[in-house]
Amino acid sequence: MGERTVSIRDVYIVDAVRTPIGKFGGALSSVRPDDLAAHVVRSLVARTPDLDPALIDDVYFGDANGAGEDNRDVARMAVLLAGLPVSVPGVTVNRLCGSGLEAVIQAARAIALGDASVAVAGGVESMSRAPWVLQKPERAFPAGHQQLHSTTLGWRMTNPRMPAEWTVALGEGAELVADKHAIGREEQDAFALASHRKAAEAWAEGLYDAEVVPYEGVELVRDECIRDSTSMEALAKLKPSFRPEGGTVTAGNASPLNDGAAALLLVDEAGLRETGREPLARIRASAVTGIEPQLFGLGPVEAVRRALDKAGRGFGDLATFELNEAFAAQSLGCLAEWPELDPAVVNPRGGAIALGHPLGASGARLAGAVAHQLAAAGSGTGLAALCIGVGQGLALVLER
Repeated sequence: MGERTVSIRDVYIVDAVRTPIGKFGGALSSVRPDDLAAHVVRSLVARTPDLDPALIDDVYFGDANGAGEDNRDVARMAVLLAGLPVSVPGVTVNRLCGSGLEAVIQAARAIALGDASVAVAGGVESMSRAPWVLQKPERAFPAGHQQLHSTTLGWRMTNPRMPAEWTVALGEGAELVADKHAIGREEQDAFALASHRKAAEAWAEGLYDAEVVPYEGVELVRDECIRDSTSMEALAKLKPSFRPEGGTVTAGNASPLNDGAAALLLVDEAGLRETGREPLARIRASAVTGIEPQLFGLGPVEAVRRALDKAGRGFGDLATFELNEAFAAQSLGCLAEWPELDPAVVNPRGGAIALGHPLGASGARLAGAVAHQLAAAGSGTGLAALCIGVGQGLALVLER
């Protein structure tokens, strides 16, 4: 057999959309996750009418839980529910909080290697509709009570072989990062307040109009968890959620539980011609790294450095940086380890503490946000990154 020469193709983001993010039990809680996913896929394709949907080579979707109505390969279900041709396949990926960004990276990799020319990538999560699950008993008809496990967030059915320090609650992990970097309660609350203020201002200025596609039949046109009127005084009244004595992590300085979906259209040069559009941005590099599970919040630290190194860029080159705000303590811990970074470029339109964190969708939201911001600026380098439960970090560099 002759050798196959593979030339790496440029990968472009043509468009990116997302739903407004709903709060737990809120406006989107009546919508199935597969319907949320189908909505953003349908909306994305409709915004590029010159593209024949049959040319979509694959649909990649992130989904962190996958234990409920999203359990049968939600990417493929989204394709069918969105009315795309049945010839369009779909695959669901899971890297927990990084799932949506992982979907973007996998789609980009397929295009770069020539396995695809046009792909859709995104993510979805309905934390409101995440079910309770019952572990199958080891033998039939147990006489005792059985335990239901919530699949909304965090560890469940934990393997007893896992060291106890690895399986702490996510919030306790944030407390550990706060301990490591001596990040106090007031600093965390101030970070959270800034997130709400930036998000509210961005919405008021119409900066999200280009990417948000409300779900039909639901009265939600703006992210539901933004608190315009919150204050340091209001945040200070909240009790610590994970350490009753001496804790610093509260419901006010952590991301909430949410519902939402996001999707991006990725193409190579040939696919770009099929769209008849100018791309928002080009994908430059990505990186994934691991860290001790209990310090998951610092997962992005090394991933970001590696991604920038692959791209031949430094922190000083960044025009915008969307860093997922799982917790204020976690975000501040990462920023403390990047002294070269200008904090002013981080989450300029607010972050997950205000906007929300629908697990499987967040990474796709971040990538789309960076692409839209670069397009609005006309040029520059941007970066999206997330911490990931069980100790990982994921980062993507985009350019315009």
